[in-house]
Amino acid sequence: MEIWINPACSKCRSAVSLLDAEGADYTVRRYLEDVPSPEEIRAVLDRLGLEPWDITRTQEAEAKELGVKEWPRDAGSRERWIAALAGHPKLIQRPIITAQDGSAVVARTDEAVRDALGRTSC
Repeated sequence: MEIWINPACSKCRSAVSLLDAEGADYTVRRYLEDVPSPEEIRAVLDRLGLEPWDITRTQEAEAKELGVKEWPRDAGSRERWIAALAGHPKLIQRPIITAQDGSAVVARTDEAVRDALGRTSC
C-alpha cells in the first residue's frame, strides 16, 4: 500500500502514526516533491471512484488564483481538473492511501485509514 502525504499536514501525520501503530507495510509518497503525473492521478481517481473535483482542495490560495470553484464539473472538464492537480499538487486532497486490493481511500479520518488497512488483507 502507498500513502500520499504532505508531512506538514496533521491529518497525514495522524494517518502515518495509525499505520505505524497497526504495523502496516506501506510506502510514503511525498506528493509535493514526487508530483503525480496526470496518468497517476487518473488511476487514483479510478481506484477512489471519484472525480478530480472531488479531491481538489478548493480553499487553497492556488485554487482561488485558478478560479477552480467556478470550473464546470462535467466529463468535458475532467482533463482540465486533472491537469490542474498535476500542475498544482497542493490542490490534491490528502492523505490518499492506495490499498493492495486495487482500491483507494482519502484517509482524513482514523476510520478511513482502518478501512484501507482492512482492504490489504483481501
